[in-house]
This record gives sequence, structure tokens and C-alpha cells, in this order.
Amino acid sequence: MAKNKIYDVIVVGCGSVGNPTAYHLSKQGLKVLVIDKRSSAGQGENKTAIGGVRATHSDPGKISLGLESIRIFSTWKDRYGFDIEWKPGGYCFPVYDENIENTLKGLLPYQKSYGLNINWVSVDEIKEIIPGINPDGLRGGTYSPEDGQVSSILAPIAFQREGERCGAEYHFNERVIGYLRDGDRITGVKTDKGIYSSSWVVLAAGSDAAEHGPMLGFDIPVTPDSHEAGISAPIEPFLAPLIVDLRPGPEGKTTNFYFGQNKEGQIIFCYTPKDLFVGTNRESLSEFLPVLAGRMIALIPKFKNLLIRRIWRGCYPMTPDGVPIIDYAPGLKGIILAVGMCGQGLMLGPGVGLNVTSMITSNQPYISEEAHDCFCCDRDFYKAEKETLK
Repeated sequence: MAKNKIYDVIVVGCGSVGNPTAYHLSKQGLKVLVIDKRSSAGQGENKTAIGGVRATHSDPGKISLGLESIRIFSTWKDRYGFDIEWKPGGYCFPVYDENIENTLKGLLPYQKSYGLNINWVSVDEIKEIIPGINPDGLRGGTYSPEDGQVSSILAPIAFQREGERCGAEYHFNERVIGYLRDGDRITGVKTDKGIYSSSWVVLAAGSDAAEHGPMLGFDIPVTPDSHEAGISAPIEPFLAPLIVDLRPGPEGKTTNFYFGQNKEGQIIFCYTPKDLFVGTNRESLSEFLPVLAGRMIALIPKFKNLLIRRIWRGCYPMTPDGVPIIDYAPGLKGIILAVGMCGQGLMLGPGVGLNVTSMITSNQPYISEEAHDCFCCDRDFYKAEKETLK
């Protein structure tokens, strides 16, 4: 077993949140250790993401973190010379339903007040943004042109490379089995290979977050559920934005679905099942592709000849209210939780890492207090459900 080594910060998890967090911390000159039970960076849920990066959210916290992530992703190649396949083009939500139209229009002033560049666009504009879209019943939609896409395979390599350049140390194939304490302060971690001390610990364990609760002495309300995705053979580039269709599927098995065309010309897609697959089972279902294909063809008929290369499943680490936890741990000092990204870890991760770094170095969040309060540990995770039941 390794001798006790001392660090400024230990980051538990090297996925879509832990990896960019380590990058930001090491850039500030801190001595950082990253520990992950897997074989390399981004091998959990990170690599299963379809690559969408948006600030188009409905709460100030996610909008603020999304804007920071976009700034980091979109300038990465210019700053470091490493191509993470950032593709600008925005996000578009085409609308065929009056209730959805009213909801999205109602959000616009709020979203804009937090700096999001988003507008309602006409039917004709939607047809230009999404060539070949089915026009029957189309009412228009929202478009946020500064959102984009990134490679979920290349991004973790990029963050690790720069983290190491700044002195961060990465331990893979190593599992955290306990936490060191001095009273109510966490002072490090114990793994199956060693003991390491630190001034701070950042828990960014993705779908495994809840497993750390018993070691820390409190519940971490994160439950993973699995979603399926797929990718096509390359076709002629024609689609700039990532598309989100919020309508429930006519087959009764899906809610929203979303897709985009990556830099290689491949169509990459995913949907949210109506009945969630709770747990970490990665087996793909035979019904996924027929159901998703029907929805895609109904929206863009020329997809009927699309050749699909492969499909897969990944997990959404969900909190009960669908909002991440980014906060100092309850009742403990020296540890920050950055968990429960709810399937948005890739798009929020760089912003989360910047925020966590500021919490450690400046004792305050990088984003505004109002935005940061969305992510607090002591919120009522079941508030929306209780209000619905009134």
C-alpha cells in the first residue's frame, strides 16, 4: 500500500465533472490528485454522451454554468492547439404543440435575463435552420445559436493533458474505500492501494455518488437511470444545430428525443424513455432503434435511408428534482459535492469545475450566489412533487 502523500485537493472521479475540475484546480497552482476506479479518464458516463453543450436551461444555475462551459469548449483549440471537435450551430426546439409553445415563450424573458442568447423563430426560419423538417403543424420554435457540440471522447483527453501539464496527478484503476477524518473535517481518502491526505476533497463520482454516502455518514440522493443512444454512418453535412423534440412519442414509450450531426457528418441521437430504466444496466433494448427511428423519420422524413452504425446505453445520475448538487457537504468541512448532473455532466462539467475551484480558492462560487443556490445540498428535493400533489 502506498505511503501517505499530501495534496491540496483530491478529486474523486475523473469523468465529465472531476476531470475538468482537476484541470481548473491545477491551473491555479494547487497540488491535485485525481482518483478513478476505471482505467482512464472519461470511461464512465462521459464517453456515452452524445456531445450536446447548451446553456439553454430553465434555471439560473444551469444557464450560468452552461455559458461558462461553452466559453471553455469553444475556445479550447485556439488556446491549447488540441481539437476537441467543437461544432457551433446552436440548439433548436421545434414546436408543434400550443402548450409547449406557451411554455417556451414564457421562459424566454427569464432565460435572457441571465445572459442566454435565445429567441422564438418563425416557421420559415425553422425550415432554414432544420432543412427537410416536416412542416405539418409546425408553429415555430426556439433557437439559441451559441450552443454547440463537442466530442465526448476527445474532451476528457484534452482536460487530462492540460491537468497533467499543470502538475495534476492521476491514479486510475484505484477505488476509494474510505475517508480520513479529524473531527468534522475530511482530511483525505483511503483507497484499495494507498492513503492520501489533503486540505480538500471533491466528490465527483457520477453514477457511483450514492455509494460514498455511507463512508461519509449521510445520504447522497443520486440514483442513476439508463438511456440509450446511437450514431449513424456519415452523410453530407446539412444540420447545424442539435434538435430537441419535446413532444411525447406517439408510441407511448418516449418523452423527448434529441439528435444532431457531428463534425464527421454522423447523426447522433438519444431519447428519454417514458418508463425509466433505473440502475446501471448497460444492455441495449431491441425496441430502442425502431421507436427512435420512427420519431426521427416523422420529424425529418429524409432520415428514412439513414444507416445506423451502432447503439449503446449510458446512465443519467439523477437527483430527485433533476438539478445537480454542487455544494459544501452537510455537517462536514473539507469536502465539496459535485454530483447528480442528471445527464448533463458533459455540457456543465467545465463550468462546474470552474465554480468548484472558486469555492476552494476564494470561498465563494464563481457564478452568482443566486445561481449557485439552485445547487445547494439542503434544498427540498421533492418540492415540485409536493406542489403537484396540492
